Amino acid sequence: MATVSPAPVGSAPLLEHQRRGRERGRVLVLNATFEPINVCTVRRAVVLLLKDKAEVIEHAEWDLHSATLTIQRPMVIRLVTYVRIPRDTHRRKITRRAVFARDGWACQYCGSRSSLTVDHVIPKSKGGQSSWDNIVASCAPCNRRKGDALPRQVGMRLLRKPRTPSPHVFIHVASPTIPAAWQQYLAA
Repeated sequence: MATVSPAPVGSAPLLEHQRRGRERGRVLVLNATFEPINVCTVRRAVVLLLKDKAEVIEHAEWDLHSATLTIQRPMVIRLVTYVRIPRDTHRRKITRRAVFARDGWACQYCGSRSSLTVDHVIPKSKGGQSSWDNIVASCAPCNRRKGDALPRQVGMRLLRKPRTPSPHVFIHVASPTIPAAWQQYLAA
């Protein structure tokens, strides 16, 4: 028979601790101009706050406590000084998750959302490059059907032409579920 020790006086209920644990502690980082630039952990955000390199814009309902300090749990922070971010997203590493996020987690041939993989529109064997403009999300059946041919050769059409993703795509890759507090900063 298992015994459960009582919670300390003043402690949050067990369900509250479990809820906090699932949030995974992601914080949206805004540049000094309020432009979203990154997602970081709560720990990193607190370090930036303690070093006076950032300020809290949105915070959770509960606080973080240390032995000598209580701080609001940040959800959105803004850097105090402007950080120049290179805009050459075509040079950013192409990953499966980034391609899926750019394409709305749907096959670009049939719209299916299951068994996703990536496909080179112009196959590498026919001179196609591994670039944002040539890679799309594809379900496994469409990828097998297309094989090593061009889409028009097998009677397939793309729903959307592949393109270099916007910087916001990388925010969605870092945090697939977007908290409500982030919405107004990502709307653009």
